[in-house]
Amino acid sequence: MAWNSGVTHAQTVRSPDANSPVMSRSPDLDGVLFYQLLLAELQLLNSDPGAAYSLMLDAANRTQRAELYRRAVDIALQNRAGNAALSAAQDWARAFPASDEPLRYELQILLALNRPSDVTRALTRLIEMAPPERRNEVISAIPQALSRTSDRAAALQAARDALRTALRDRQTAGAAWAAIGRMEMNQQNLPAALQSARSGLQAQPDSVFAAALAVELFELGEAEAQSLVDSFLAQRITGDPNQRHTIHVAYIRTLLDNRQWRAAQGELDRLLAQQADHPEAWLLQGILQAQQRQPAEATRSLERFLALAASLPPDQAQIGRTQAYLQLAQIAEQQRDFEAASAWLDRIDNSEDLLFAQLRRASLLARQGQIAEARALIQRQPERHESDARRKLLAEAQMLREARAYAEALDVFTALAERFPHDPDIIYEQALAALKAGDFPLMESLLRGIMERHPDYYHAFNALGYSLADRNERLEEARELILKALAASPHDAHILDSLGWVEFRMGNKEEALRILRDAYQRMPDAEIAAHLGEVLWTLNQREDALVIWREGLLLDPENTTLVETLQRLKVQP
Repeated sequence: MAWNSGVTHAQTVRSPDANSPVMSRSPDLDGVLFYQLLLAELQLLNSDPGAAYSLMLDAANRTQRAELYRRAVDIALQNRAGNAALSAAQDWARAFPASDEPLRYELQILLALNRPSDVTRALTRLIEMAPPERRNEVISAIPQALSRTSDRAAALQAARDALRTALRDRQTAGAAWAAIGRMEMNQQNLPAALQSARSGLQAQPDSVFAAALAVELFELGEAEAQSLVDSFLAQRITGDPNQRHTIHVAYIRTLLDNRQWRAAQGELDRLLAQQADHPEAWLLQGILQAQQRQPAEATRSLERFLALAASLPPDQAQIGRTQAYLQLAQIAEQQRDFEAASAWLDRIDNSEDLLFAQLRRASLLARQGQIAEARALIQRQPERHESDARRKLLAEAQMLREARAYAEALDVFTALAERFPHDPDIIYEQALAALKAGDFPLMESLLRGIMERHPDYYHAFNALGYSLADRNERLEEARELILKALAASPHDAHILDSLGWVEFRMGNKEEALRILRDAYQRMPDAEIAAHLGEVLWTLNQREDALVIWREGLLLDPENTTLVETLQRLKVQP
């Protein structure tokens, strides 16, 4: 047995601590046992952990005392003798078959030894021993427990073996399938994870564990997961409503991130009908209304959230308040009420959030034409982490782009890309900045570089395809690029907009109309409104076109594509 102790043999023997866990908790020790434990501790202090371990384990096996087994395991672990620690934990488990503590030690030791294939027994027993009301929690912790091992395939198989009984039990099937699916998701096997989520909800339709997995998969781009979440939420409420509402909120956030505004509004209406004072629902309602350019309604919803935020856990309330203050500041900024915007930002007092507040202040300055001052404010913000540097440069570049200082924005995006050369999101933004600056060859070069290095980054295919279509160049190639992007994200309204626009450029007006109607229904957006309106206009459906353009102007009166379309067609909607 190999021992690694930090004490050398030349060191003086020290007296063992009379208040050690073994000694202090055992006032009924007989003389022989007391002497054996004293000798074990002396051997340990005298740089002989192997002898100490042997004495302690022998005492544990003779007396069947849990604290002695624990001490033997600790001696082995402290001296990096993993196999010895495992042996002591297994002896402990045999001596106390009704205790989960030795099993937890055994599991952690096996994982530290990178032996995931051997954990099935410990996992199975831990699941069996958990009280019925906590069994799903134990099961759901398995992916995290096994995440440290390098042999993920063996870990997944061990989990499957340990969960065989749980998969057949209606009370645990959802959590068991979710645990398997989460491990598959962590291995980037999203189709398998999706099937596991589906199996979990088929076996246990009200499982919040399987539903949570489906939401995460939807967030990762698995469109079929959306129907699983919809089915879960369509059921009559069962179980803990707070858990269900947590799933619902996560789903709504994902819909908002995907800009599925109508679907998000429908889910918010459903959630608020179930719980009218749900704080996060009002926060999301305000964010959605702000996105749809409904400033008065958004302000009322966000203020309702602020009144309810105290009912949330402190950390969650703080994050929510910051989001609300930033959104309210942006609403005031859009209305050119810069004093009110600044007042909302003044209410952010958490040091972790001050950078966001200062970046919004810079935007306020830029909106008032003080570009140099805005840039200086951003640049002098401290950088505690590398992510702060990224955020500062990105905010500066976006602020310049919004101010239509396109050449300067490209310079900052280029500096950002040089600092973070392996970040495809940054290169993508640099490419869009190049387009705005009038450098189409640079944009195409950057996007093709992303396509080569990140073939699954479908935004690059869509951006190049749309740019070609908008320039009325290489339309067959543009259509092929857009279709590649659509294959990766078939319900993305922006990609559908690109496809509709290229069909229009190719003369397929009826097909363009069908596609653009679908895109606009999925996500009312000013740019999609510009394209849909133009197709309607050229098909002599001019009243319909005017209606769509008016809606687009309500959504975003400053949208460049919409404004330029109306100017080019000489239309006053």
